[in-house]
Amino acid sequence: MSEFDITRPVVELPDQDPDPEFADDELVWTDEEKKQIEAWKAQYPEDQGAIMKVLWLAQEKFGYLPPEVIKFCGDTLDMTFSQAYGVATFYHQYYKEEKGEFVLDVCTCFTCQVCGGYDILHYLEEKLGIHAGETTDDGTFTLQEAECLGCCGSAPMLEVSNGVYVHQLTPEKVDDLIETLRDGEMPEFTSVTLPQDEDEMGGNRRTDVEKTTTYETQPRAEHLE
Repeated sequence: MSEFDITRPVVELPDQDPDPEFADDELVWTDEEKKQIEAWKAQYPEDQGAIMKVLWLAQEKFGYLPPEVIKFCGDTLDMTFSQAYGVATFYHQYYKEEKGEFVLDVCTCFTCQVCGGYDILHYLEEKLGIHAGETTDDGTFTLQEAECLGCCGSAPMLEVSNGVYVHQLTPEKVDDLIETLRDGEMPEFTSVTLPQDEDEMGGNRRTDVEKTTTYETQPRAEHLE
């Protein structure tokens, strides 16, 4: 046994040699994708600078990023697997396993935590019959905790499938959201008016959106974990 072998890991270690999800003949770029990758590479002093965009392209192509897809992206940019893997695992927006049709990332970072992030997470767990990190049996929803999504002023909130934010959540808003998604519709982007805009600048300053909402006093959480 090597002196570097971990005999009592703090967390479960990933499988070091998992069975591939995609065959070698599937791991190819189309001519159009190759052209796009070359354009991205030209934007950086070194080709490796394009890794985040290439990983995103691969996720759109394959749906998620199992190890062989991450390696494929790394090979495309002459990166080692560990370099590409480090990027893919740093950001929760990259899916390392197959997800449901809609991924609900509930923010439980500090502000959302004290304003009801875990209340919303637990409500969704009860409503969907799954725990955070799981996917419903019908493959419709994956529920996840997320680190700060940068929208503390409208906590508690969540993000749908790396896209639309849903703000100032309540159980009623969650019910409406789930019904909307089950109907196959994404919620509409909503701009939240900041307090200073309301009080000093005459309301929402966005002129390029159809839907806005006003700032609400944030709730106090019942559960902090």
